Amino acid sequence: MGDKAHTHPGAAGRAQAADRPTSVRNVVLVGHSGSGKTTLVEALALTAGAVNRAGRVEDGGTVSDYDEIEHRQQRSVQLSLVPAEWNGIKVNLLDTPGYADFVGELRAGLRAADAALFVVSAADGVDGSTRMVWDECAAVGMPRAIVITHLEAARADFEEMTRVCAETFGGDDPDAVLPLYLPLRGPEGPDGHRPVTGLIGLLTRKLFDYSSGERVANEPVGDQVPLIEEARGRLIEGIISESEDETLMDRYLGGEDVDVKTLIDDAERAVARGVFFPVLAAAPAAPGARQGLGTVELLDLITGGFPTPLEHGTPQVTTPDGRPRELKPCDPDAPLVAEVVKTSSDPYVGRLSLVRVFSGTLRADQTVHVSGHGLSDRGHEDHDVDERVGALSTPFGKVQRPVSHVIAGDLACVAKLSRAETGDTLSSKDDPLVMEPWDMPDPLLPLAIEAHSKADEDKLSQGLSRLVAEDPTMRLEQNQDTHQVVLWCLGEAHADVALERLRSRYGVQVDVVPHRVSLRETFGSDASGRGRHVKQSGGHGQFAICEIEVEPLPNGSGIEFVDKVVGGAVPRQFVPSVEKGIRAQAQRGVAAGHPLVDVRVTLLDGKAHSVDSSDAAFQTAGALALREAAADAKIHLLEPVAEVSVLVGDDYVGTVMSDLSGRRGRVLGTEQSPGGRTLIRAEVPEIEIGRYAVDLRSLSHGTARFSRRYVRHEPMPPQVAERVKGEARAAS
Repeated sequence: MGDKAHTHPGAAGRAQAADRPTSVRNVVLVGHSGSGKTTLVEALALTAGAVNRAGRVEDGGTVSDYDEIEHRQQRSVQLSLVPAEWNGIKVNLLDTPGYADFVGELRAGLRAADAALFVVSAADGVDGSTRMVWDECAAVGMPRAIVITHLEAARADFEEMTRVCAETFGGDDPDAVLPLYLPLRGPEGPDGHRPVTGLIGLLTRKLFDYSSGERVANEPVGDQVPLIEEARGRLIEGIISESEDETLMDRYLGGEDVDVKTLIDDAERAVARGVFFPVLAAAPAAPGARQGLGTVELLDLITGGFPTPLEHGTPQVTTPDGRPRELKPCDPDAPLVAEVVKTSSDPYVGRLSLVRVFSGTLRADQTVHVSGHGLSDRGHEDHDVDERVGALSTPFGKVQRPVSHVIAGDLACVAKLSRAETGDTLSSKDDPLVMEPWDMPDPLLPLAIEAHSKADEDKLSQGLSRLVAEDPTMRLEQNQDTHQVVLWCLGEAHADVALERLRSRYGVQVDVVPHRVSLRETFGSDASGRGRHVKQSGGHGQFAICEIEVEPLPNGSGIEFVDKVVGGAVPRQFVPSVEKGIRAQAQRGVAAGHPLVDVRVTLLDGKAHSVDSSDAAFQTAGALALREAAADAKIHLLEPVAEVSVLVGDDYVGTVMSDLSGRRGRVLGTEQSPGGRTLIRAEVPEIEIGRYAVDLRSLSHGTARFSRRYVRHEPMPPQVAERVKGEARAAS
C-alpha cells in the first residue's frame, strides 16, 4: 500500500507453481459487463511482467501473440485464470464474466479465490447484480477492495463514484469504504477535460506520476497539500477505527502522529479481515508504456493486504458416506483435497480441469479419487472413481507452463481427467473425501433442441454429455412426456453459448424448437364407449367387443380400472388385455395427444369369439372404446402449475406483481426480506413462464431472482385449451 520496492518485471512476473501457501494470493475480479475487468487483468499482467510491452506472453524466451491469452469473446462468458508474480508472491487473477447468465462461472471464481476486487466503471456506476455479489461476499466474510476504472470518460468523477461506493457497499459504516489514493489530473485539454496522469498516496503523502509510462514518485506541491490532508485525516480515522490496537484511536485523538508503517500495517490487517474496503483507481497503460495507472498500487494491495490461503480455511469436508473430517487449513502435508472449479476442452490436449488445491499436494501422474458433486438431477453424473492425473501446468490463456506439483492454496490446470467434472472433489485414493459443493444457480430457461441431421443425431448424446460436464449450471432433461431434449440454461446468452459450443467444439448442429410443457387430459363428465374390433380375412380373424363407462376422479388419482363384467361376456383371460389397451390409449391421449389422467374406467360388458378373440384384439377394442367415450364427452386440458418465489427490490414489487397477474398468476403473499427486498410468492401456469428468466431480468434491471417448483396440474381456461387443441390438430 505504501511506496515499496518492487521486483523488476519480466522473469519475476512469469509465475510458476508456488513453494508455500503464504506466497500465494488468489483474487477474483467481479463487476458488470463493460466495467473493465479483462482490461485490468491485462494491465496487471503487463506491470508484473507476465506480458511484454508489445502485449505478448513471455514464456522462457518464447513469445506467442497476446490475443492467444484467450479471445475476448470467450473471456466474457467464462472464468479464466491469469497468474503473475509480484514481490516474490504468486498472484492468481481470476477474471469472471460480467453477464448475469454466467453467474455459475462467477460463483466458481468466488470459490477458488480468497479475496475479491470489485471493478466499478466511473462512467456507468454500480449495477444491481454487483450489489448482490457484494452481499454474497459479505455473508462469508471475504475480503474485498474496489477499483474504479474508465476515469478517462468525459463524465467520470472519481470522488462522486467513491461516495456512491461508500453508500452502496458501506451499509451502516460508510467510513469502511475509503480511497487510499486520489487521482492526479494533468493540464486541461482542448475539450476542457483534465486527464488523470497519476495518483496521490494519502498515507505516504506522495505523488505517483504515470504520465511518462513509468511510475515516478514526487512530493506534493502547492494546493495539493491541503487536499491530501483533508482526505488523509478521514482515511486514518477509518483505518484506526478498525485497528486491533484499541489504544491507537485514543493516542491519535490525543495528538500523536501515528507513523506511516503502523497505518499501512493496520490497513492491510483490516483489509485481510474483511472489515475495511479500500478504493483505488486504475487505467490501462498508454501505447508503448510498461505500467498502467494504479497497477503497481493494486499489486501492492493484493500482495500486502489480501489474505493468504492459510487465512481462508477449507470448505466443509466429509467422507463419501457423510462423516465430517477436520483438516488443518491449507497444509501441503495434509491429506489431499482439491476441487475442479472449471472444466474446458482444448482441441490439442483434450479436457482441461482448472483445480484449486485446498489441502495437501497434487502431483503429476498421481492417481486420485474423484468424488461426485451431487448434481445428478441436472444430468451430471455423480462420480466415485479413481483416475490418474495427467500433466500439471500453470495457465496463461493457451500457453501452458508445466509444473511438477501444486501445493495447498495454489491453482493449476490438470490434463486428461476424463471423468472429473466441474464441482468434483479430488482426493487421495486411499483416503477419499468430498467437499461441500458451492451454491449453483438453478437454470430456469428451457431450450428444446433436435438434431439437425442424422449425422448430428449420432453425435448429439456425446456432445451434450461433454457440454454439461463443463457447466454445472446447465441441466439436461430428456422429457418423457413431450419426448423433447431440453437444455435448461440461465438466460439467452447462456443458451447461445451452449449452441455455439455444440457446433464449434463438438461438431453437432442442432435446431431449436418450441418448448412444450407436460400437459394432461381428463374427462369433464361421465361418458360411455363401445369398442368393436371385428375383422375376417380368411384364416384366423380378429374379434373383440367391449363396453366401458368413464367417470372423472379428483386431481392426482391417475387411472383406475374396474372390472364389472358378469356372466363371462369378456373371458377372464382377456380382461387384462382390455385394461392394457385402455392404459396404452390413455398414455397417447384422446384429444390433443397428451396423457389422460384422473379417470375411472369401468368394463361393463363385451363379446368374444371362441376362435378369433385374442389378447391383441381386446387391447385394440379397449383403446377404441376409450376413444369413442372421449368423442362424446367434454375433455379438459390440464396444465402444470408452479409455485414461483420472486425476491425483488422494493422499487420493483408493483411491476413484478402486475406482470405475474398478466401471466394468469395468483399471488399468494409477500414477505419483507433484508436489504430493502420483498419475497413474492405466486402460483403461475408453467406455460406462461417459459421465458420468465429473461423477462424478470428486464423488469427488475437484473436485480431480481426467482425459483419455481411444480405444484399440480389444473384445468386450462377454455379459450387457451381450444388454442392448444387447434395447434395439435394442425401439427398432426
